[in-house]
Amino acid sequence: MDIGFCGPGLMGAPMIRHLLHAGHAVWVWNRTRAKAQALAADGARVADTPGDLRAHSEAVFLCVSDTQAVEEVVFGPAGLLGDAAADAGTVRWIVDHSSIAPDATRRYAARAARRGIGWIDAPVSGGVPGAQAGTLAVMAGGDAADIAQLEPVIRSYAARVTHMGEAGAGQMTKLCNQAIVCATVAGIAEAVGLAQAAGIDASRLTQALAGGWADSVLLQTFVPRMTERGHAPLGSLRTFQKDIDTVADAARSTGAVMPVVGAVQQVLRLGAAMGLGQGDLAAFIDIVRPQARPAPRER
Repeated sequence: MDIGFCGPGLMGAPMIRHLLHAGHAVWVWNRTRAKAQALAADGARVADTPGDLRAHSEAVFLCVSDTQAVEEVVFGPAGLLGDAAADAGTVRWIVDHSSIAPDATRRYAARAARRGIGWIDAPVSGGVPGAQAGTLAVMAGGDAADIAQLEPVIRSYAARVTHMGEAGAGQMTKLCNQAIVCATVAGIAEAVGLAQAAGIDASRLTQALAGGWADSVLLQTFVPRMTERGHAPLGSLRTFQKDIDTVADAARSTGAVMPVVGAVQQVLRLGAAMGLGQGDLAAFIDIVRPQARPAPRER
């Protein structure tokens, strides 16, 4: 398939490489052109604007930072569908892998539908390691026939695609995912902090808790990151804060009771006030136990 891809960041770049390896032709756009140009060596072609993808793509995939970025990339002046009078070209589908508000997704899907384009909200879980390994979990909202058409393409970098319902359902499912992940990582940070305060070697928690009820992929991933430095980043606290704020908004609009999310939201706001917004997700430990980790070292 001829594909356009907006957003070759930590997640998007390995996803694009998997698409190229699977034999798809991929045109790439990014606000920072150098990030798109870096994929040229892998066979990608670089577009000057999202609107340029109209002439080259059957499906355009998005993996950008937030709701505002999605709106700008798709409906902005130089966006994919920014010129309401322009023909949509060869584009038949938009697949949004970004994590954004479900209500915004429903509005965007309706606007795209008026142009004859199917919208699939398809946020992912699995982080950078999952993107690199091609084992992401995709939770999809949208028309079942559209998802069936695109699933073989998405499986270039995903182990599983689950259709959750109409437009917005994929994003709501991702909010459920983020509620679990954020609460769990915050709990791991508190446990690491408790171990350190008690004089226990917190780095051994992964071994001590392996196979028990507290064990998880998150435990095995984040305890090492919280007890030593030098690991490659998996994401940022700022992204977590954006997602957990959206979870809180969804809780208010649906009437869901989520007191743990409220507590995690305050922890993340504290982290932002401490200047840790750009820190890796493991920086939860720097919020609950400042200066607990050793100074950065060469790896």
